[in-house]
Amino acid sequence: MDYTGFGKRSISTPQTEPIPGTNQKPNNAGGYSFVVDDMTRFLRFAILGTSGGSFYIGSRELTKQNLEALERLLSAGRGKEVVDKIVEISHAGRAVSNDPALFALARCCAADDQDVRRYAYDVLPKVARTGTHLLHFVEYVKQFRGRGRTHRRAIRAWYQEKSVEQLAYQMLKYQQRDGWSQRDVLRLARPQPAQPAREFLYRWAVKGWDEDAYLRLVPEGLHLQVALPWAYEQIKKASNDRVVSAIVKQYRLPREAVPTENLKSVRVWEALLEDMPIEAMTRNLATMTRNGVLEPMGTFTSAVAARLRNRDLVHKARLHPIKLLAALTTYQSGKSVRGDATWTPLREITDALDEAFYLSFEAVQPTGKRLLIAIDTSGSMSSYSAHVNGIPNLSCHQAAGAMAMVTARSEAKYHIIGVDTQVQELNLSPRQRLDDVVNTLGRYRGGGTNLALPMTYALEKKLQVDAFVVFTDSESWQGAHGHPSQVLEEYRRRMGIPAKMVNVQMTSTHVTNNAPDDLLAMECVGFDTSTPLAIGEFLAL
Repeated sequence: MDYTGFGKRSISTPQTEPIPGTNQKPNNAGGYSFVVDDMTRFLRFAILGTSGGSFYIGSRELTKQNLEALERLLSAGRGKEVVDKIVEISHAGRAVSNDPALFALARCCAADDQDVRRYAYDVLPKVARTGTHLLHFVEYVKQFRGRGRTHRRAIRAWYQEKSVEQLAYQMLKYQQRDGWSQRDVLRLARPQPAQPAREFLYRWAVKGWDEDAYLRLVPEGLHLQVALPWAYEQIKKASNDRVVSAIVKQYRLPREAVPTENLKSVRVWEALLEDMPIEAMTRNLATMTRNGVLEPMGTFTSAVAARLRNRDLVHKARLHPIKLLAALTTYQSGKSVRGDATWTPLREITDALDEAFYLSFEAVQPTGKRLLIAIDTSGSMSSYSAHVNGIPNLSCHQAAGAMAMVTARSEAKYHIIGVDTQVQELNLSPRQRLDDVVNTLGRYRGGGTNLALPMTYALEKKLQVDAFVVFTDSESWQGAHGHPSQVLEEYRRRMGIPAKMVNVQMTSTHVTNNAPDDLLAMECVGFDTSTPLAIGEFLAL
């Protein structure tokens, strides 16, 4: 088969100049790159967020640029399509945080198109699934619209559509966020209680505990429906940890219901752990280790490790892999990133977190292809300002290395390199524990960016490569002898291989290295739980 057609463009264009005859635009680093369409940019924002900003651009400006892309989609009449994408990403747990989805939904709720506004408000319960989501949403929506009738009706429906038991849990666990309390939102929405127990919950959230109202509005047969607020009031009067732990066990109270002074008790933590959601459990691993709940070869240690290794639990909880990676790196460090707390990490827990990271992805089938996996280790990916979704001590290139391990773990033929202005032989292996992978990449903090290097390297080594998989922010600018797309074409021509290119985007910027007319190239969003599966399916074609 003849592959000479792939070499139709010159490969001599410096990356600081646009390729003649293309729509390349300046990137944030001073080079020129291809520009993605607004929907692709929006998907990057919804999955990656902007809270960490990037090396070249702050989070505020990055949010503004992504919002402008969303505005253009709304102006183009694609509002309902955007809302559908918001629901899809949020419901599947594909993003590290639900906040970008809530922010985008808030903007759609203020769209000029009345049908789009109504459509966005109708899906609110699918995106704002918890009390904290709701409080974030009402804060976001303030930026775009007033508190009109449609807004109040949608908030009212959020409360009314939940069962009394569900509502009691949400109102207790998420009492206030972002300067909003449940009291504030209830006074805004004014939901009409359909039954006495629900009326009591609303009164409790707005006016506080009232024993007379409890006895008057909650018949004896309905006490269990509002057991959580009652138990919460009792626990505040408890005389010792034994009583607190007994109330926690009996009523299955969340950690947020326990007074701070009781959270140093092993007995109380053991009671909380019995029914603690897996994401909350993951956030509190260090605290439980420090307090002695988790200990070497302990019963609770084994129980926690078993839950982390349960694929069904991890998927049901929508436990995102990057949250697990952040938990692993923080836990293994033995020191808090926001305080001076220390602990001795347990092997059983670090091993279980490592396994949970891989379980959080859908199963990836091996393709049998020869892969060159390149991790962008340049300054824009590895600087301390390039944190993943604002997570301390986790830069984009470190998280990219962990994502690369998911692809490498399913394949037999692969080689992994790091690139900035030169190639680094990383010698990473999926047999390494993830915290070791992250620590290894932490030693590489490069300068400029030349993302033509994976193909140049393969040409120099005469490597037979079926696909290049590059984890990057696409801010390439240092190559004096060709753009990535040009050198890719040259590799195909000289090696006689129709090599594919997968650009895995790690920040929510506007650029890509893939030429828009290249049918053998695919764009992916990093930190998306579906990315490894999508890569595998594309390579298998």
